Amino acid sequence: MSTAELVKQHLIDPGICIRCNTCEETCPVKAITHDSRNYVVKAEVCNDCRACVPPCPTGAIDNWFPIAPGKPYTLEEQYAWDELPAAAPVATAVGEPDDVARLTSAATAGQGGPVAAPWSAEKPAVNLYNERGPITATVSGNFRLTGEGASADIRHIVLDFGGVHFPLLEGQNIGIVPPGTDAQGRPHHVRLYSVASPRDGERPGYHNCALTVKRVTEDHEKKPVKGVCSNYLCDLKKGDKVQVIGPFGANFLMPNHPGSSLMMICTGTGSAPMRAMTERRRRRIDLKEGGSLMLFFGARAPDELPYFGPLMKLPKEFIDINFAFSRVPGQPKQYVQDRIRERHDDVWRRLNDADCYIYLCGLKGMEKGVDEAFRDVCRRHGGDWDKLLPQLREKSRYHVETY
Repeated sequence: MSTAELVKQHLIDPGICIRCNTCEETCPVKAITHDSRNYVVKAEVCNDCRACVPPCPTGAIDNWFPIAPGKPYTLEEQYAWDELPAAAPVATAVGEPDDVARLTSAATAGQGGPVAAPWSAEKPAVNLYNERGPITATVSGNFRLTGEGASADIRHIVLDFGGVHFPLLEGQNIGIVPPGTDAQGRPHHVRLYSVASPRDGERPGYHNCALTVKRVTEDHEKKPVKGVCSNYLCDLKKGDKVQVIGPFGANFLMPNHPGSSLMMICTGTGSAPMRAMTERRRRRIDLKEGGSLMLFFGARAPDELPYFGPLMKLPKEFIDINFAFSRVPGQPKQYVQDRIRERHDDVWRRLNDADCYIYLCGLKGMEKGVDEAFRDVCRRHGGDWDKLLPQLREKSRYHVETY
């Protein structure tokens, strides 16, 4: 679409943007750029594909602004904003198709689009602290979760907010501001981490939270690289100070109503929100609220799996755990999708339980395998995954957060 045809323009809200660079890295047509002040969208390049919308942690990217036809805001104007300008209604021709509505519908029809939080989820607090005014946390613990011989160094890091109320819900993220600058002398981008502790904190009654952090030493192509923020966090000592912003996330939240069940599927540090949800339920077990927990958790081997020890101590009647290990000597490779297929009867029952909510978190490559496993389960029981998935999403029952 040319700028002459535009009646609504894709803009980024600078008031809630955390400058994490996710949108610029995600955009397939390179329509997003930035300066030291704002991230902006090139109107003449953007094709409204909306690939940038789901990964944005704050929703700052999700704005389509009415404009005078063919008169988009320039990059210079966008760079100067502290907040979005007031929008004046723009009339459109009667019967003219609303491209924005069409694209929104397409974006939310499959796994890639945002899904509303469950109807009973607690209302989250978001954007309380930003880069201009972060909150300072103190490290009160840094514990290695994986074995010393494991290929990955994954840490459980506890941050204390010093008595300051910093409300967090299971499934939300916080932003970490690593100190220093990059090779060009610019401040490092904020990194986001899922909270691994329940809403009352890692230690109940205290203002703290936990993160699950993997030390990044190679990229997706196995080339050596040192992750700026992950190595910074993994090297922190008790008493060190950390700059935190957020909270972020209003969708990947757990239901609160009695009788609700969770089916959780994760790999690696994708276990963080699952750990938070499980611990929330464990602390309320005496309330006998009903509902079940089912977990599919994949790793190379047991000593590579975060929280393996604590998970093994949970009662089987409390949580149905299904591990999948892909690198155990003498055993066939197994992935979470294989375990889903093995448990097809129970999975099918939960897919059709209106009170069961499904959460998927981990590396982006796992999405396709899990999707195919659900398709096979449905086919085996006379169902149709392609029809069921949109229904699950419409009812806020299917949530995906991959990286």
